[in-house]
Amino acid sequence: MSAPEVHVQPYWELRFDADGDPDPRQLATLLREARQVRDLVVFAHGWNNDRSIATRLYDRFFAPFPALAPSASLGYVGVLWPSMRFTDERIPDFDPSAAATTTAAVPRTTLDKGTRQGLVEAFPRGEPVVDLLARRLEEQPESASAFDEFGGLVRQLVGVGPSVSGADTSEDGGPHSTPAMLHEDTRAVCLEFAAALETAAGPAAAATFRLPGGLAKAWKGAHELLRQATYFAMKRRAGKVGKAGLGPAIGRLAEEAPKVRVHLVGHSFGARLVSFALAGMPKPARNVKSVTLLQGAFSHYAFAGRGALKGRQARVDGPLVACFSRHDTALSVMYPLASRLAGDDRTLVDLGERWGALGHDGFQDVDGAVRFTLADVLRAGVPGAGCVSVDAAQVVRHGPPPSGAHSDICHAELARVVLGAGRVTK
Repeated sequence: MSAPEVHVQPYWELRFDADGDPDPRQLATLLREARQVRDLVVFAHGWNNDRSIATRLYDRFFAPFPALAPSASLGYVGVLWPSMRFTDERIPDFDPSAAATTTAAVPRTTLDKGTRQGLVEAFPRGEPVVDLLARRLEEQPESASAFDEFGGLVRQLVGVGPSVSGADTSEDGGPHSTPAMLHEDTRAVCLEFAAALETAAGPAAAATFRLPGGLAKAWKGAHELLRQATYFAMKRRAGKVGKAGLGPAIGRLAEEAPKVRVHLVGHSFGARLVSFALAGMPKPARNVKSVTLLQGAFSHYAFAGRGALKGRQARVDGPLVACFSRHDTALSVMYPLASRLAGDDRTLVDLGERWGALGHDGFQDVDGAVRFTLADVLRAGVPGAGCVSVDAAQVVRHGPPPSGAHSDICHAELARVVLGAGRVTK
């Protein structure tokens, strides 16, 4: 089945491989044709998309733009990069099979056919490992050694050595930013993930979501460990594609279409991708006029003095906006747990404060950063420069566990934020 059509025009697709190399024909077409527009909105999808779902996302998100800015000379780019989708996770609005489902479901243990195929595509040399992981999840062996083996297989699949440790503070995606979940006691980590899944479900769903005890509960958590480890690998990949791929492509655009104003938008790990594109842009390029990060799945300290993107907001000739929501349980519960320090025994609340995501509570410890509600910026406008945190919980609020509202981003109000941040003429 072909991907659905994106109805706004002109629209270009720009595909990158896992190393950040762009499709040469698509890039050449964009560089040749983009000069026909004044403002170019470039959107990168997140961690849980295949091409069909990414295209649906772009079609729905871009749909309000023409009516909101009828006099603007707008063009649109959908970035496609090789991220992994667990097909058993429902994505309302983007996945037709999930559109009518909003209630919690007990998490799976086994891998469905689509997820197994997705893992093989994401890790091309890992098919034998995927088969073994699927077998262990089906068999659920009653031994501690089985969990040790499972942890080793997960590390092998995502390319992490058994002794590499350290939490994700650097945000550089390198080998020294491995979450503790990949080197701690696997059975204990699986039990923690199982407990976190129940937490993410919330009180209203607790009766139907409650997991069994003992080994059965640990194997439920093992499925989540594989999911989170895969997302760690995709997070690392997003940074690489942004820095090595999209950043240089923006530089080429600045050379060949210097009058085009670029507005970067990223969702989830796509927010990380477009942020790292700022680090990969050649120094002369000044064509990025705004960046809007929607539910960014990377550290809220990334642009702070301790972060790998320190000072990169200066590469934006305009504001760097981070929209966040407390209803995003993927980022408020699962993300900080997966990114915790080795041996850290603090509560999830403490972990969220130290290892939280940008899409959970906005920029942290960034000099001059300001905070507003969505209503504030829709009424008074987005500041013209600097780091701006926008509490978007007013509209980003719906979605089932374990991700919650993480993908609830297709709203005209957020389209208005993008246009306002970019000073796009209506």
